[in-house]
Amino acid sequence: MRIYIMRHGEAHTFAASDEERPLTDRGEHQSVEMARWLASELPEGVMDMVLVSPYLRAQQTWSACEPMFTSVKKVMTEDGITPYGDSEHVASYLRALVAVDNPASMLLVSHLPLVGYLTAEFDAEMQPPMFPTSSLSCIEYDPKTGHSEVVWLKSPSQLMGYAS
Repeated sequence: MRIYIMRHGEAHTFAASDEERPLTDRGEHQSVEMARWLASELPEGVMDMVLVSPYLRAQQTWSACEPMFTSVKKVMTEDGITPYGDSEHVASYLRALVAVDNPASMLLVSHLPLVGYLTAEFDAEMQPPMFPTSSLSCIEYDPKTGHSEVVWLKSPSQLMGYAS
């Protein structure tokens, strides 16, 4: 099965609180393009499970991305995947969700620094990667053996030919 980890799109710098920072137009556009590309890589464009941070910019990122998928079976807002969520706990939670729900694909929409640390949780040899906004990592995870491997990390600039 595959776990996809996405950083939210570019957000405005200032808001009443960090939780309330909205996406910029560019952040929405880049997120849509990344989701369009990801959906084209999935069997029939189906995403089995989506977990989204409650912060506004992550919720808006998912709202922009959702129409790119032909079907999404389950969407959950998760308080533990905010910027300073514990990557070890989140990785354990994802593994438990996989064991219970048996999804073929799972997307998590969250923030730095969590997305980098979480990606590294699935590869003991990896240093936490930097994630430009709207970037995605792909982890191949075998729930039977517990083996996982980071397959790729893609940024908007890699896919769309402009600076992220």
